[in-house]
This record gives sequence, C-alpha cells and structure tokens, in this order.
Amino acid sequence: MIEIAFLAGILGILIAAFLTWDVLRKNAGNQKMKEIANAIQSGSSAYLLRQYKVISVFAVILAIILYISLNWQTALGFLLGAFLSALAGFIGMNISVRANVRTAAIASEGLKKAFGLAFKAGAVTGLTIVSLGLLGISFLYILFGDPKLLVGFGFGASLISLFARVGGGIYTKAADVGADLVGKVEKGIPEDDPRNPAVIADNVGDNVGDCAGMGADLFETYVVTALAAMLLATTTINIIYPLVLGAVAIIATIISIFFVRLGKSESIMGALYKGVIVASIITAIGFYYATINLNLEINLFYTSLIGLFVTAAMIIITDYWTSKKYSPVKSIAESSKTGPGTNIITGLAVGLKSTFIPVIIISLGIIFAYMLGGLYGIAIAAMAMLSMTGIIISIDSFGPITDNAGGIAEMSGLPENTRKVTDALDAVGNTTKAVTKGFAIGSAGLAALVLFSAYVDTVYSLGISNFVLDLMNPKVLVGLFIGASLPFLFSSFCMQAVGRAAFKIVNEVRRQFKEIPGIMEFKAKPDYAKCVDIVTAAAQKELIIPGLIAVLAPLIVGFVFGLYALGGLLGGIIISGLLLALQMTTGGAAWDNAKKYIEEGNFGGKGSDAHKAAVVGDTVGDPFKDTAGPAINPLIKVVNIIALLFAALIASFALM
Repeated sequence: MIEIAFLAGILGILIAAFLTWDVLRKNAGNQKMKEIANAIQSGSSAYLLRQYKVISVFAVILAIILYISLNWQTALGFLLGAFLSALAGFIGMNISVRANVRTAAIASEGLKKAFGLAFKAGAVTGLTIVSLGLLGISFLYILFGDPKLLVGFGFGASLISLFARVGGGIYTKAADVGADLVGKVEKGIPEDDPRNPAVIADNVGDNVGDCAGMGADLFETYVVTALAAMLLATTTINIIYPLVLGAVAIIATIISIFFVRLGKSESIMGALYKGVIVASIITAIGFYYATINLNLEINLFYTSLIGLFVTAAMIIITDYWTSKKYSPVKSIAESSKTGPGTNIITGLAVGLKSTFIPVIIISLGIIFAYMLGGLYGIAIAAMAMLSMTGIIISIDSFGPITDNAGGIAEMSGLPENTRKVTDALDAVGNTTKAVTKGFAIGSAGLAALVLFSAYVDTVYSLGISNFVLDLMNPKVLVGLFIGASLPFLFSSFCMQAVGRAAFKIVNEVRRQFKEIPGIMEFKAKPDYAKCVDIVTAAAQKELIIPGLIAVLAPLIVGFVFGLYALGGLLGGIIISGLLLALQMTTGGAAWDNAKKYIEEGNFGGKGSDAHKAAVVGDTVGDPFKDTAGPAINPLIKVVNIIALLFAALIASFALM
C-alpha cells in the first residue's frame, strides 16, 4: 500500500508540471510590464538564493551533529527534508513571479480569464508541496522501514520552514512598512506607485514571504503530522494509513482544481470556496474507502471527518474576524476616525478576542478524536486536516499573485478597466491569505500536540515507565514557564528585526525623494535595486538569532534540567504559541482589511484622517500577521522535533 502514496506524489508533480506549462505559455504583456516583472523575479531569486546559502551552513553543521550523535539515516533524512522544503518554496515562488505579469496582461480580457490563470498558478504551489512531502516520506519509509528513522526528515523540513518564515517575513514587512510610511503617509501617493523607491522590494516581499514562506511552513506541518501519526501507530497498516490518506487527498485536490471556475453571477471567493468544498467531499469519500479496504476500525474514519470539520470551522471563523464584510474589521475602521491610538487599541482587542473560538473548536476536535481513537485518533484527525493543504495553499498562493498583478498594472500604467479586474482579484487575495494563516495555525496546533504525544511515547520506550508530567514536579513547572515564554521572546526578535529593517528602508526612500530630483514628477527613475539590496541583507542578518532560539532552547533545558522539564517546555510552547500566533495573525489581517475598507470610500476614504490612522494600525499589524505570528508555527514544531530526536541522549547526560 505504501506504493500508492509514492505514485500519488508522482501524479501530483506531473499535474503541477502541466499547470506550469499552461500558465507560462500565456502572454506576458508589453515591454514595460516585462521589465517590472523581471525586476521582481531577479529580486526574489537573489533573496532566496542568498537565504539558502545562509541556511545551508546551518544544515551541514546540524547534519554532521546528527550523524555523530545519532545515526546516518537521521542525518540523511534531515538533508532530504531540508532540500525538499527549500525546493517546494523555490518552485512556488518561481511560478508566482511569472504568473503575476501574465495575470495582469490577461486581465484586459476580463475577470474570468485572469481569475483562472491566477488560480492555476497557485495550484502549482499547492500540488508541489503535498506531492513532495508525500514522496519524501514514502521514499524514506520504503528505504528504512522504520518511522523512527524518519524524524530527521521532519527536522530538516521544519528548520527550512523556520528560516523561510522568519527571513521572508522580515523582508516582506520591512519593505511594506517602509514603502507605506513614506509613500502613503508622507508623500500621499498610492500603493504600488512607480515613484516609490521601495515598490519593487515590496512586490518581491509578497513572493518570498507569502509564497516561499507559507509553502515551506505548510510543507513541514504536513510532513511532521504524517511522521507523528506514523510514530504513534501500533501496526504496519496503521503506519501506512496516514500516507494513504495523503494520497487520497492529492487525487481529490487534482479533481477539485478543475472545478474552480468563475461563473457569471458567482463571487470570486465563492468560486475559490467551491474548490475547497469539492475537495472536502471527495476526500471524505476516499477516506471511507481507504479505511474499509485497509480493514481498519470505522472509528478512525470518523476521526478523519473531525479533522475535515476543524478545517472548515477554522476557515469560517478566520473569515469572520478578518473579512471587510463583518463587524470586527468595520469596528477597527470606525475607531480610526479618532486617530491611530484608538485604531491600535481596537485592533489589539479584536486580535485577542479572536483566539477564543478557534481554541474551543480545536479542543472539541481533540476530545472527540481521542474518544474515538485515542492518541492515534488525534493524529489521524490532524493528518486529515493537513490533507487539505493542497487546495488551501492553491487558494493562498492566489493572493500574492493577484497582489503583484495589481502592482504591475499600476506601475506600467494599464487602462482603468484592467486595474478594476486586478483590484477585484487583489481584494479577495488579502482574505485568502488571512484564512490560510488561520488554517496553518490550527493545523500546527494539532500537529504539535501529536508530536508532544510522540515525545511521551519515546520517553516510555527508554524504560521510564513512570514518566508523568505532574505540575507539582518543580522541573515540569520550570519547563512549562520557560516554554510559555519562548514564543514571546522569539516574536520580540522578529518584530524588532522588522522595525530595524524598515527604519533603513524609510531613510533610504526619504533620501531618494530628497536627492533625486524629478521622482515625484515622473522625470527621474528611483533606485529600486538599492532598497531590494538593503532589505535582503537585513533579513539575512536578522534571522540568525530566532533560529538559534528554536534550536538551542530545547537542548539547553533538556540537558540541564532533564526530560521532565523538557516535557513541560513542550506543553508550554504549544499552548502559548498557539494563542499568540492566532492573536497576531488574525489581528494583523483585521488591521490590514480595516485600512482597505476605508480606502473603498468609507469613513472619509483615501487621504482622510481615518485613513492615515488606519495606515499606522496596518503598519503595526503587518509584522504581526506576516512575520512573528506565522513564524511561531515552525518554532513550535522545531522545538518538539528536537526533543524527539535527542530524548535518548538527554536521558543519559542530563545534569539534574
């Protein structure tokens, strides 16, 4: 049965290749559009290659450590996981920076064609991520035959995800904040105005942050969830079952992609959600037949339905808190009428409040899945949730593609009717990105819980049969406090990094407006490359400390205080990390859409005092939703996987 997973992965890659061919054969527009697109492409590629050079140093060092301290299989799996995670991000970014200009070009032919092209390009990323993940896991299981030897693969994927999320998040938000503060607030020029020296860096950031970053994030969540489920399995069939579910979902995703079409009276969001609904239905039917054919208990099928239910609930809830249609975003927009202070207060309140219902949904999912299938049932619910990654990422990647398409249309001076099409697509893209982050955080929370259970099982296997994480044990309590504080410490470094990088961009943009006469009159061209270079260098420098926190914290706590403290640390980081990530990403997206709601003509529209206040709020929310918040996901899983890998060594060498 393992061959089914391997073949499904190959099928997904082949369909992604076909979609890539179909997208790239479309017209890339006029010469000016191509020049702008080439600048975005070269900036994105330069950043990603530079980032991978930095990461490769860490990867080689860690692979050597794993080889010496553990075994060659773990070291090999680590390198393969890192390579495939990087490859998934690279492919996603490359199709995005080529589809953006083609979407802008075809927008002159109408909304339907532009929508179809942007979604196809997004589907390339979605299919690539799940297919590479399933291929990697199934290949290593065929090679080694022991899921314990596959943990290194998850570690490699998580490490790349962490760096991609942190580095890409710093890049995209430093460029965005710098461009907005000077361009919109000080100079009063529109977003994506070619006179803004940071405009190319801003468009590059959409790709390295939202495409490469999100791609690597959900790749590693998909991988570690499957691995954790395999580790908790008690029979060979149970080990294979999560991979079969992944294979079923890839086929369902391929079918659902061809259902995503924009009807005459259908909304853009409705067309996208149609793909999710079709994928969910086909996936559920496939899960049933997979469970029956593997002669497994029907309760496991019911746990998979719980995972699908949690996915749907997270999408609906996130849409409510972040969409311009509902009261949370409108309340932030209205509060902007009295200035930035009330905007920020309301935005923080919305973000804090938005954490409660998702936690209740996840908690109910955990309880019912445990009642039906124990810890393995929770793992299957998490795997079922992650099985939707293909279609969810397809929708997510739609966002940066349409965002860039709008920017290219603005910078190249395309007609108003074309801009109306790209603006309509971009408006929906902002919502899809917010919804995907909610899905990513919810799935990360379930995945981390499964990893935590695998850690406890690993400790039991070491002969410590009385291992209980009792809160009356001071070591457990110490670990719990340290673990709960890590997401806050980690996030502070991410936020400060954005602030420092944005400071450099603001000064550079101001310098260019001052020292290059004629920019505002379109008589001189800004130095776009300088801003790209500044933010690239800043992002590479700033990602090192957050990466070290993730890798060293569990090792230090484990080797100094022992396995009980390490268990407490895992529990603490899961709980506080889940809540903080939800608050940051949802609140940040609500701030962003409140600004856009005002820009549509509400509460005074563009240029009003309310709009200026909303821009300030969005400036705070940007690093919340695109840097620190999403980066907490891989942080949680890196810490859990390191605990899994080094539990045996810690048991032997702990100081206390």
